[in-house]
Amino acid sequence: MAIIITDECINCGACEPECPNTAIYEGADDWRYKDGTSLDGSVVLPNGKAVDADEAQEPISDEIYYIVPDKCTECKGFHEEPQCAAVCPVDCCVPDDNNVESEAVLLGKQAFMHPED
Repeated sequence: MAIIITDECINCGACEPECPNTAIYEGADDWRYKDGTSLDGSVVLPNGKAVDADEAQEPISDEIYYIVPDKCTECKGFHEEPQCAAVCPVDCCVPDDNNVESEAVLLGKQAFMHPED
């Protein structure tokens, strides 16, 4: 299950540097699959989606920090708990009930984005 940032976000930015997948971006910022990962060029994600890892993607939010679900692994393979939620001063980093993934899927995404780890 990916984590989402709710609209209670105060834009403090505490979460962004904590993400081992660079899945968190400031509102209105473009993002790329390659940011903070080993992905490069044309790739097929574990979910079957073909993407260009180098291509800038549209921001998910224009107003608050956001988490890219395709890059979020809930910190599996890195930490015991999602680090964004651990540091958020207003508890707005919460599980996304619309994007539920098993631990095996999350670990697979982590291994795909960081094969050298």
